[in-house]
Amino acid sequence: MATKGISMGQPAVRLSGWNSEHGHVRERLRLAVCGTCGGTGQEEVQPEGALAATPPLEPTPEYLEWLAAESQRLERAEPAEILRWAVEQYAPRFTMATAFGPEGMVLIHMLSELAPETPIFNLDTGYQFPETLAMVERVWERYGIRVELKRPELSVEQYEAANGGPVYKTDPDRCCFDRKIRVLRQAVRGMYAWASAIRRDQSPDRARAPIVGWDRKFQLVKVSPLANWTKKDVWAMITRHNIPYNPLHDQGYASIGCWPCTRPILFGEDERAGRWSGTGKIECGLHSLDDPQSNQYTGRGPATGAGL
Repeated sequence: MATKGISMGQPAVRLSGWNSEHGHVRERLRLAVCGTCGGTGQEEVQPEGALAATPPLEPTPEYLEWLAAESQRLERAEPAEILRWAVEQYAPRFTMATAFGPEGMVLIHMLSELAPETPIFNLDTGYQFPETLAMVERVWERYGIRVELKRPELSVEQYEAANGGPVYKTDPDRCCFDRKIRVLRQAVRGMYAWASAIRRDQSPDRARAPIVGWDRKFQLVKVSPLANWTKKDVWAMITRHNIPYNPLHDQGYASIGCWPCTRPILFGEDERAGRWSGTGKIECGLHSLDDPQSNQYTGRGPATGAGL
């Protein structure tokens, strides 16, 4: 696809297959997300994700069409090829989020060979298992990659004191919003794209994930190299390359999140059955394909704490 320049005196974004334009799209998006200015322009909303980059990458209709075509083309590609495409397109504004799950460790292994300089971060909610946090050093020792811990503004103690106790007990959606979604929003601000380790066979929302697509919730490109892989594929690679993994997986924890909301699964249970067990909740919100306004908390109580 032919590339286009950027107006307003900004240098071109060299995304080997595309250069974006900006102007009317930014204004349309600003008005769409500004819930308090009433369209008057009196209260400016800070741009997020790729919209905050210099120069910004914006989801024009032409860019989204190109992105969809690239996603379709990459459907049959191997994960390493998809990662290589992402690095070529978006580095150095390409990043990865990891919770050190088996899938994430596979991607870290691939990036260590393809682009070890890629910034990788973990959303440290303050409730992670010690075994999970220990993976920071294991990744450093094996790959020489330092995973950065991104934390909410309030510590667990401050957060619980401000809310009369553990929020995960009364409103887990809000807890995830405050201590994960808000933090990710800040972590990817100014980036063009982020990699996620989701698989389509993990949940209904994830089943609809494209290989690459515009993440409306966080306003940048989302890359899912393992979308077409299965759990068997992931563990086969871990075994073949002796990739380090969280030892809790050997204790029956199939999917690992925060310790208060994670349990080992029973024989025959779905691999995500141990997350928020008994609540009906199956996603933290990072990968749910819902309205972009879901990054504005609308649950049972006001979002208090991180990011406020």
